[in-house]
Amino acid sequence: MNPIRNKLLPIIVTLVLSSAGITQAQPVQLSLKDALNYAVKNNINTKKARLAAERGRYKTQEVRAQALPQINGTGNLSYSPIVGQLVVDTLVFQMGRPWNSSIAVQLQQQLFNQQVFTGLKAAEASEAYYNLNVDLTEEQVIEQVSGLYYQILVNREALSVIDTNIKNTTRIEQIISDQYKNGLARKIDLDRVRVSLTNYRSSYEQMSNSINLQENQLKYYMGMPVRNQLAIPNVEIANLKATAAVSDSVNYNTRLEYLLVRKQGDLLRLQEKAYKSEYYPTLAMFTEYSYTGMSDKFDLYKSGGDAFWYEAASIGLTLRIPIFNGFATRSRLRQARVDILENKENERDIIQSLNLANENAKTQIKNSLSTINRQRENVSLAQDVYNSTQNNYRNGLAPLTDLLDAENSLTDAKNSYNQALLNYKIAEIQLLKSNGNIKSLLN
Repeated sequence: MNPIRNKLLPIIVTLVLSSAGITQAQPVQLSLKDALNYAVKNNINTKKARLAAERGRYKTQEVRAQALPQINGTGNLSYSPIVGQLVVDTLVFQMGRPWNSSIAVQLQQQLFNQQVFTGLKAAEASEAYYNLNVDLTEEQVIEQVSGLYYQILVNREALSVIDTNIKNTTRIEQIISDQYKNGLARKIDLDRVRVSLTNYRSSYEQMSNSINLQENQLKYYMGMPVRNQLAIPNVEIANLKATAAVSDSVNYNTRLEYLLVRKQGDLLRLQEKAYKSEYYPTLAMFTEYSYTGMSDKFDLYKSGGDAFWYEAASIGLTLRIPIFNGFATRSRLRQARVDILENKENERDIIQSLNLANENAKTQIKNSLSTINRQRENVSLAQDVYNSTQNNYRNGLAPLTDLLDAENSLTDAKNSYNQALLNYKIAEIQLLKSNGNIKSLLN
């Protein structure tokens, strides 16, 4: 083969793969803090919440524009084949000329319009509501990502336990296989070990697939392309420090769910005030300037033509007084008052749910700590039993069934311990959320 071709071929392949966007990316090392900060910036829901907040700012600007002067310019050109006439006694006067053109500028300024002023307050309150919703969405993302991150850590611990069991059972299978060949072991013992080994390998494959699926889901929550590779550092969940402090009561002023429902109440009361404003009169100032031209032929814009041009200007006030609209305003006011009462019920419900979440989190924390201590002792005891049974089996003092039972008991104890750790970390996340401190996980 041509040596030049040998050198160029790898380069060509690399360029083709790069242009197709399928180059192999390096795995991204993600601590929990890194994952949370990435998710807050890139999660789709947080981006949508920020866009809604941006829309709210523009809405405020739109409403504010109604209180500013409104200036419009108009221009027209018309031709009247038949010009109207004015009859005064026995005299007949032609009203204008066939060709007419005018240019005008109008200015209008609201002097008193309670609906506009209330709408401006509502728009500003709505903008604050959207900002609160951004913070709440970020908290929800932190809760999702941190819970899934801990779940992956626990499953990796379980995978490590299964891997250890496979190694231990493989050694036992080799020993019994050699003994069986020499007539020192029964075939049923060899088959029993091989069944256990097959079960462990199946469990390993299932757990490995489960972790892969969870990692893909984690990338989705984070807003990371699923095709990207990530690597979670090998951190034992037992070594993670507690970050939540147990408090006796909930500070509602730090809970975004409560602040949101309160802000909704403000918006509803402003809506009620806007409906009341429909009863108020409105007063606006207007001014207009126009420049009009008339001619018998189309020479309005021709210099030196026969067109006649004249100016006109006016300034005044417009007063609008609502009298009767078929009780439509009264109906809207009654609907607004029902919405306000419903919001108060929602506020009470939020308070109840926040207290419930806080109490449940504190109870789960206490129970998880107690369970962790018991399971830690249980793992140590199961390890001692397994070591002793393994030694007795090697010396012919214990049957294979006892060894397999001891190994299964040790596996169950380790998995129960890891599950207790996961339950504790999940409860800790809930406690942080109930205290309004879940964003401390970002630091």
